Amino acid sequence: MSEEGRLHNVLLGSVDPAASSGYEHHPPRMGFFTDTSVCIGCKACEVACKEWNRVPEDGLDWTGHSHDNTGGLGADSWRHVAFIEQRVAVGPHQPNFVRSGGVENDEEGFRWLMASDVCKHCTHAACLDVCPTGAIIRTELGTVLVQQDVCNGCGYCVPACPYGVLGKREDDGRIFKCTLCYDRISVGQEPACAKACPTDSIQFGELHALRERAAARLQTLRQAGVAQARLYGHDPDDGVGGDGAFFLLLDEPEAYGLPPDPRVTTHELPAMWRNVAIAASALLAGAAVAFAGARR
Repeated sequence: MSEEGRLHNVLLGSVDPAASSGYEHHPPRMGFFTDTSVCIGCKACEVACKEWNRVPEDGLDWTGHSHDNTGGLGADSWRHVAFIEQRVAVGPHQPNFVRSGGVENDEEGFRWLMASDVCKHCTHAACLDVCPTGAIIRTELGTVLVQQDVCNGCGYCVPACPYGVLGKREDDGRIFKCTLCYDRISVGQEPACAKACPTDSIQFGELHALRERAAARLQTLRQAGVAQARLYGHDPDDGVGGDGAFFLLLDEPEAYGLPPDPRVTTHELPAMWRNVAIAASALLAGAAVAFAGARR
């Protein structure tokens, strides 16, 4: 491995995030697979998350965008169920809720794409990279955790996240996000959201097993004629090294408010530090030459 490659792993983490964080002997990496094709929009995950983690109420007013009352992820919304309404041609293999437009013989209808969004627990987590106090840590299970007793509320992590997950509670001053129910999974229990999901849209387990399950599910949908089905965040070679929480989507990521090509915002740090080292070496060399010349 090149020196730059080693520096990249030190700063951004390797494909094994727990190992790169210093856990020599650690359990398998755990994560979420969310199959949006079976999400019914019941919001049980939102409620269970709030109840277990004592997340404050974040407003009961409808946004005006379908049946969404949270709008997005934030300090007080660790799970967000999105409802996306689309005009579509009514066909035999339309997933989720597809209804006709209400006109006899009308071939155009609409469908709801429903998806429960959450922190992605990235392999290369920019929020962790930029945290100046060490409040954001990597656990032995590969998840990303904010330690509220260490967080000083600087907010550097908020713009660093390529998914816009983290948020600050203004009356508190600190940063909050999904913990992947670390207190539950560290003792062998399921996260509250996955436990409450009635359709198994949210699945929890060892990440490598979830990826195999997701690939099989994708193949099943494709064979059933759902051509737009795709996996999002599962690829270890993507811009964040793969997500610890990934999704099966039924349309382009942009339809769900997700970035099409997420990239860890600290990706250029290795090159920046290399350039700094080169510049510093050049300055030292120049100073040495000047000092030697002055002594003659």
